[in-house]
Amino acid sequence: MEQEEMSFWDHLEELRWTLFRSILALFIFTIAGFAVMPYLFDNVVMAPCRSDFVLYKYMCMISSRFTVLPDFCNENFHVDIINIKLASQFFTHMTSSFWFALLLTFPYLVFEVWRFISPALYENEKKNVRWVFLFGTIMFFVGCTLGYLMVFPLTLRFLATYELSSTIANQISLDSYMSNFTTLILIMGLVFELPLVSWLLSQLGLLNKRFFREYRRYAIVILLTAAAFITPSGDPFTLAVVFFPLYFLYELSAFFVKDAPKEENDDDTKEVATT
Repeated sequence: MEQEEMSFWDHLEELRWTLFRSILALFIFTIAGFAVMPYLFDNVVMAPCRSDFVLYKYMCMISSRFTVLPDFCNENFHVDIINIKLASQFFTHMTSSFWFALLLTFPYLVFEVWRFISPALYENEKKNVRWVFLFGTIMFFVGCTLGYLMVFPLTLRFLATYELSSTIANQISLDSYMSNFTTLILIMGLVFELPLVSWLLSQLGLLNKRFFREYRRYAIVILLTAAAFITPSGDPFTLAVVFFPLYFLYELSAFFVKDAPKEENDDDTKEVATT
């Protein structure tokens, strides 16, 4: 039985209810996040500031066996966060609650987007897009988790212990800490959407496997630079910890895109033969 075609006003009404449900979910989870945020702040947000953070324990076990690696066994490591603005703690409480709500409701928001656009798709398109949304959601959470457990702590530990001069004491403000915390985690979540973006561009005919083959060497240099920027420590181990997941994303993106058109492959073969 064919579905009745919706008018412009029907689409507008459906969009209004989609936005309403999404905003309501965000509002409810923001209120809940506001209630539990003091506990989450002490045990989750501020956890990388202490020497007993889970990453530091594992890194300590590894570095104790391989002396060439940086020492993560310093039990005296601690980062003191200070507040220098009168209203910073209150606004940080509110903004952290919102980001917490956005993170928790992200799958539901994706579902609302899917429910809104699905009536306009054919059955075969629905099947593909359903898996795309699911894959994109999982990859976003994987990226955020990696950002929290690995990228941010490594960056924090390096920058918080870096000394230009022994006469300068590092005093990290709450605003600076939260800005780096949310930015790095969000960036890693978005970076892990690279395979999804590549797939979408491939479906539009704007990207194929030939691009990834031709620019692989340049991509390695760019990814190494990005890894060095994200974790500015000088040791190769920390650089490799960030680089290899990024390079894995590059190869995973190449796997999801379509092959180059036949005529382009023929041109490549001719160029190789001529060379």
